[in-house]
Amino acid sequence: MTENTVQVRFTVPEMDCSSCAATVDGALSDIDGVTSVDPAAATGRVTVSYDPSLTDSDQLAAAIEAAGYEVTGTGGDELGEQSIWTSPRAVKTAVSAVLLAGGLAVLLAGVDRPLLTVLGTEHTLSDLAFIGGTVVGGEIILRNGAVSVRERSLDIDFLMSAAIVGAVAASLGFGEGLYFEAATLAVLFNVAELLEAYSMDRARNSLRELMDLSPDQARVTRDGEEMLVPAEDVAVGERVSVQPGEKIPVDGIVQEGQSAVDQSPVTGESVPVEKSSGEEVYAGTVTETGYLEVETTAPAGEHTLAKIIDLVEDAQTNKTEREQFVDRFAGYYTPVVVALAVVAMVGPPLVLGASWSQWFVYGLTLLVLACPCAFVISTPVSVVSGLTSAAKNGVLIKGGDHLEAMGAVNAVALDKTGTLTRGELTVTDVIGVEGTDEDELLAYASAIEGRSEHPFATAINDRADERDVERPSVSNFEAILGKGVRADVDGQTHYAGKPALFEELGFDLSHVHAATDGGVAVAPSEIEDCPRDNCVDLLAETIPDLQAAGKTVALIGTDEQLLGVIAVADEIRPGAASMVERLHTLGVEHVVMLTGDNERTARAIAEEVGVDEYRAELLPEQKADALEELEAEYGEVAMVGDGINDAPALATATVGIAMGAAGTDTAIETADIALMGDDISKLPYLRDLAGRANGVIRQNIWASLGVKATLVVLVPFGLVPIWVAVLLGDAGMTVGVTGNAMRLSRIQP
Repeated sequence: MTENTVQVRFTVPEMDCSSCAATVDGALSDIDGVTSVDPAAATGRVTVSYDPSLTDSDQLAAAIEAAGYEVTGTGGDELGEQSIWTSPRAVKTAVSAVLLAGGLAVLLAGVDRPLLTVLGTEHTLSDLAFIGGTVVGGEIILRNGAVSVRERSLDIDFLMSAAIVGAVAASLGFGEGLYFEAATLAVLFNVAELLEAYSMDRARNSLRELMDLSPDQARVTRDGEEMLVPAEDVAVGERVSVQPGEKIPVDGIVQEGQSAVDQSPVTGESVPVEKSSGEEVYAGTVTETGYLEVETTAPAGEHTLAKIIDLVEDAQTNKTEREQFVDRFAGYYTPVVVALAVVAMVGPPLVLGASWSQWFVYGLTLLVLACPCAFVISTPVSVVSGLTSAAKNGVLIKGGDHLEAMGAVNAVALDKTGTLTRGELTVTDVIGVEGTDEDELLAYASAIEGRSEHPFATAINDRADERDVERPSVSNFEAILGKGVRADVDGQTHYAGKPALFEELGFDLSHVHAATDGGVAVAPSEIEDCPRDNCVDLLAETIPDLQAAGKTVALIGTDEQLLGVIAVADEIRPGAASMVERLHTLGVEHVVMLTGDNERTARAIAEEVGVDEYRAELLPEQKADALEELEAEYGEVAMVGDGINDAPALATATVGIAMGAAGTDTAIETADIALMGDDISKLPYLRDLAGRANGVIRQNIWASLGVKATLVVLVPFGLVPIWVAVLLGDAGMTVGVTGNAMRLSRIQP
């Protein structure tokens, strides 16, 4: 959006099919100032961007209602939940059905008799009952059909209106006696529309459940008095108190109290997490046993759960390749079948002398079958079911196209630190050289790394804090991409980084003198021509031994003196090995670990986890290159990383997946898919869900297309009554594809 454009989202529950969405789109697009319209029939929402100097939300809402669709809310208002079966359409349908049944009863009882003559055609009691049913039930159809004519839309309302008007006109003008067919169309089409609305409401329930996770009220203290206020009225910085068993109404930081918190609504974690002072909590999560006071860090509409809901809704506008195919196909299907209907109505009677009434009914039946509603809705209902199911299990998928792509990936690339491992490094070894003791080495290392956000730096600083080491002053900090860091400590330039960095500085790492043993057995080397007995070959002995144990090594020193070696280790996440095995079971051909860490450490982690391949000592751009190579060999590739450091690789992959995105705006906004918690076991669930979603979409497309095609072919043989075309070809398939899509909501991690 530009600076002069604003956006509004309308809730339009009756917009429940592709033709409805097209009608709403057309009504809004004609308004001056509207820059974009994104209707989503699967969620009953339409998002409009417009220039406020040329129009406003009231005018936009009026345009939607003029097109025949009620607007029940804007912005974050919930989807309409009025009962479909007590709506005005349902009442009119019931009355229409009674009149249709009454007419049939008169015919079957043999008491039908003429009542009046119109335009030379005699009308009986049953005819009047059928006409009454047509008028009552057809009113809403014809009203919507008139809108379709105005919008020049060849949609279901137009087609059904044409069929009903045609049947009545043929009866009045040509004495064909098609009042029963007209009444049947009116009743059954309304029943089909009600069933379709009911089916779509079921699909929307999963999204509504997501919305209901966020509490409406918050308990705050103002002017010394505790009170309940609407959650949207809580300002950033205010304190909210949460009793045991209550939902936390805001994103924030715990200030007082301690409690286990069920974070499954946001992160999908099955086990409650202990929260105490200084820790982050999310709106919609539930306290279990303790009391918390939380300082709000985000407004009601911008907390993590609200972002998830918004992104799930927005994801509907990202069409999958299959959905795009369906839309293209539907653009040809409807005109072709309408043309066939016209040919059926006039061709056989004119050319072959066939019955006008019989072939007119066949033509009406083809008009009914010309609408591809069930076919078009088959993909979006599957997508919305899959996306909302994933969101409720802590997996945020940013679009149906990403869900589809994830189901087709043949290779998965995994970052090491923070993905396969916990990302919480701890110092295991501190080895001083050339007279530097352990505390002195930690002091220099923590000073150099003090401004770095790398997990390695955090581990060193934590160890220095544990030992209460006094840090010297530091200035001119600079990161050396892929190699380490540089800073001035007490006025002298110091370095911390990989052994290769110090080799570039000219150090002979094969011959140093150990000052202390801080954790590993440093065996002296027999180096000729050196009078000292504590010689150490770091390259051949110490560093390889540490790396073989799965540890990461950094050297500390100046450009003149090496001060020592520090090693850290990162624990492999529980379930990482079973995750890799499960991915293979689900059809992923190749799992590779990409890391900037050294060869030995990478090998140790790779062997323990069981990946097919590992690539070590990669710079960020080299990870992106590796993704391109994998795509060339395997096709679709997913990359799993932290969403920030691995940004180039995530962007290069077919699907970029960010770990632990809850509360991290950058990861949520940049990744294609975000695992909200730090649970790598959700990756197989994601792959399983995506694969099954693709299967359901294929089933829905081909089933709906197959049924429609079969019915169209059978119509000229007189094997498809008009009620079968309406109930099976329209309502039945809509209910069927929606019910099939709902199976995705039952898939659990």
